[in-house]
Amino acid sequence: MYPHERSLVKRLADRPFALLGVNSDKSRAALREVMEKESITWRSFFDGGGTDGPIATRWGVRGWPTIYVLDAQGVIRFKGARGSDLDRAVDSLLAKMK
Repeated sequence: MYPHERSLVKRLADRPFALLGVNSDKSRAALREVMEKESITWRSFFDGGGTDGPIATRWGVRGWPTIYVLDAQGVIRFKGARGSDLDRAVDSLLAKMK
């Protein structure tokens, strides 16, 4: 999903949009390696190596990747959107902000 996420971040660079990642690699060092290798420029939080970390637990994540699209008020509007469905979800929320 990294190539698509990179394109989304680039396409929406001048819009009120943020992509946040939660990472379950075994260590912070492993996360840094992945971020460098995959050219991840957006925030990616380390969550302790699995779905039992504090972020995943609070958000009910049971597997990776789990995708939530939130509106400007922080309300989950879409869950599980990928590819063009993710683009449409984000674009629909941005259109409502105009």
